[in-house]
Amino acid sequence: MSAASSPLVVKLGGSLAESKRLASILKIVGASRQSCVIVPGGGAFADAVRAAYKKHGLSQTVAHRMALLAMHQTGMMLAGMHARLVPVETLAEMRRVLSESRVPVWMPLKLTASDAHVSADWRTTSDGLAARLAERLGGATVVLVKSCRVDRSASAARLVRSGVVDPTFAEIVARAHLPWRVMGSGDERELARLLGVLHRSGRRSPAKRAIARRK
Repeated sequence: MSAASSPLVVKLGGSLAESKRLASILKIVGASRQSCVIVPGGGAFADAVRAAYKKHGLSQTVAHRMALLAMHQTGMMLAGMHARLVPVETLAEMRRVLSESRVPVWMPLKLTASDAHVSADWRTTSDGLAARLAERLGGATVVLVKSCRVDRSASAARLVRSGVVDPTFAEIVARAHLPWRVMGSGDERELARLLGVLHRSGRRSPAKRAIARRK
């Protein structure tokens, strides 16, 4: 795929499930008019992997593969929450689901297991894997949706230093010259714009609130 024809790669952070924003974001993604691929974060499932890694003295390689499977669990959960989302493992499956005007949710283990371009350690999380998928799709735009507030003016390197993104993400977007955005709490309207969705926040305008108070 060329960059012009590539779908948008949207990584949904696993912590969104704990922030109570997940349902509203999936509603936006599910209504997307722009073709997109979802990369799931590991969330609570990845937290369990980190705990097992420390408790049992696992190697980072083993923990990395377990973390990939944590992403699979989150991906299955996302697909179970919206009928338009479909789990996929390969680029061919991705293209097929996109051709059906549905939204692929990438299960990363199969494509990532033998990928020498990503490190099999804690330097690489779902952030870096989303960037790598965008690279494999011909230079697609990659969007990370986080549960925290994000400074829109921050560079990728600065976001690494503040712990918002992983080091692999910054390396890949620089190497592949990928267009990228990191969105945080309150950026749903911008995500909807990127996906071609009319977004209503559900909040009344100041004028309408004033009228309601007068009533």
